[in-house]
Amino acid sequence: MKQTRLVKMLAAGIGCAMALGVALAQETTTTTTTNPATGTTTESTTTSTGTITTYTPGSEYITFRTTTDAAPVRYYYDKTTTVLDPEGRVVTWSAVRPDLPATVYYVRQGDRMIVRKIVLTKPATVYEKKETTTTTERP
Repeated sequence: MKQTRLVKMLAAGIGCAMALGVALAQETTTTTTTNPATGTTTESTTTSTGTITTYTPGSEYITFRTTTDAAPVRYYYDKTTTVLDPEGRVVTWSAVRPDLPATVYYVRQGDRMIVRKIVLTKPATVYEKKETTTTTERP
């Protein structure tokens, strides 16, 4: 009986450790470098993987969630933001929709996160509903 309890506790501990590893691996940051000769600074790009929570065409931001437990975060985009499909081809903003897994590449400017690139994880599928009506005339 005690061995069964111990095995369950160890399994739960391993599961938690794996979940924590996945959560921590979802966000990576590149370093910012400054050239001392010219004084120019390279922007630091951060990558975040998760799910688009909301997107409204014509707005200036999307909300994005890294895990189901995390609160959605607002990411701002501009005219230079590109949207790519999983193969790396540029697609239109109409491919972006809520509940779509994606990877967001952004830079921090003040308190805002400005999106440079969104890579959709699943291909955007457009469903076209066709309706046909058949009428039969009786003589």
